[in-house]
Amino acid sequence: MSEYLKDPMILRQIIMDHYQNPRHHKLVGGKYSMVHMASESCIDDIKVEALIEDGIIKDINFDGVACTLSTASTSIMTDLLRNKTTKEAKEIIHAYYEMIAGNGYDEDVLQEAVAFQNTYKQANRIKCATIGWKAMDELIEESEKAHE
Repeated sequence: MSEYLKDPMILRQIIMDHYQNPRHHKLVGGKYSMVHMASESCIDDIKVEALIEDGIIKDINFDGVACTLSTASTSIMTDLLRNKTTKEAKEIIHAYYEMIAGNGYDEDVLQEAVAFQNTYKQANRIKCATIGWKAMDELIEESEKAHE
């Protein structure tokens, strides 16, 4: 991982940038599949949609009300998983979950998502940092089942 991604201030800036300027923060509808996720312990109530064709994630968007960590982590996820195969996306999601759990992970695979590397130290924030990722996990699973 780049040394600058180990600097706590840089990590905070990445999170704040994605919170204040979330990427792909809109819903398109139409051919997109969508999952609604809500948290019982936080304000998080989001919808994540994806266009998955021929095993490739063509587009991902999200909208709703969410805290800083949920918004930023979902925004980073939309950038990171766009144009990946579902197999690649599942590997990235798995690496993210490993990092969130405080286990070893591939920093290069996660890119800006490493900004959440210390989330495991705050158990009450884990749901916030994973809600969008769990939605995407469901969307990939639905897509794979539809094409079996």
